[in-house]
Amino acid sequence: MENFLENFAAQFDETDASEIKQETVFKELEEWSSMLALSIIAMADEFYGVKLKGDDVRNANTVEDLYNLIMSRK
Repeated sequence: MENFLENFAAQFDETDASEIKQETVFKELEEWSSMLALSIIAMADEFYGVKLKGDDVRNANTVEDLYNLIMSRK
């Protein structure tokens, strides 16, 4: 999970990585946008070989939700 948190946090330019924890509701982060959603989808593919869809991101609430989804598809 720690490595995933680092990869997830690296997608954000303005949000301090310390704000991103597994229980963080990522869509409530001020910087969250559709462009960041695409970055997360690309990160999942690049680092974990998992193809996420927009619906996957929309249906997840926390960083941990995304982590669990990606890990279940590896």
